[in-house]
Amino acid sequence: MTDLHFVHLGFGADAVEYQEAWQEQRRVHAARFEDEIPDTCLLLEHPPVYTAGRRTADNERPLDGTPVVDVDRGGKITWHGPGQLVGYPILKLPRPVDVVAHVRRLEDALILTCAEFGLETTRIEGRSGVWVLGDPVEQRPAGGLTLDFDPRLADDEFDPRLNGPEYAPSNAGQRREDRKLAAIGIRVAKGVTMHGFAINCDPDNTWFDRIVPCGIRDAGVTSLSNELGRDISVTDVVPVIEKHLRAVLETAEPLPRAV
Repeated sequence: MTDLHFVHLGFGADAVEYQEAWQEQRRVHAARFEDEIPDTCLLLEHPPVYTAGRRTADNERPLDGTPVVDVDRGGKITWHGPGQLVGYPILKLPRPVDVVAHVRRLEDALILTCAEFGLETTRIEGRSGVWVLGDPVEQRPAGGLTLDFDPRLADDEFDPRLNGPEYAPSNAGQRREDRKLAAIGIRVAKGVTMHGFAINCDPDNTWFDRIVPCGIRDAGVTSLSNELGRDISVTDVVPVIEKHLRAVLETAEPLPRAV
């Protein structure tokens, strides 16, 4: 692929409102389609906001009616906010576009980023994003949850928000369950990618407890800081993710999807 250009839209006190960033994505997308600019990755933080992809179900949204921004990316509902690094790689891919291969490349860069901080992460079959694996089911601690009576094992409509903090996504680490550290949701229009990834550095993960994150009820969320037991900020992660995105994307030879 061509050289990758990075643009820092705003972090911390300069965090960018979601709608403003979405409009900037559209502008950059149009310019990339016309070959007016090179492949470009926007990096930023957002103020707190829930966004819902096209597959989001009504029962996955906040129960209290908190506003949600509906967007044109894939995936389901998630949260963006302080302590989370968001990246929007806007890249031109060969047609017909291989969306899965693009997602895998983003996952590779995120996994390498986590490894540089000393954290092993992985993929989970059938679930996009980057994950920290929990303990084997039989080794997870007993207590409020037991293998025989955990309702999530048998009830597809189980809603953790109605059943106490022991089921909350932000507590998945204490339960030693699988937990998502970075989410990916993209759209490809006219052969050019939009939206992208969000990696949790040091956010308040209880924001995720008001929704069913990514529509997943039997796992949770985590962050670099939670897993490593030390403060890892967005500004710490920016140069590392840039290095690995550049290495993965610039050396990739994307091919059209086989038809």
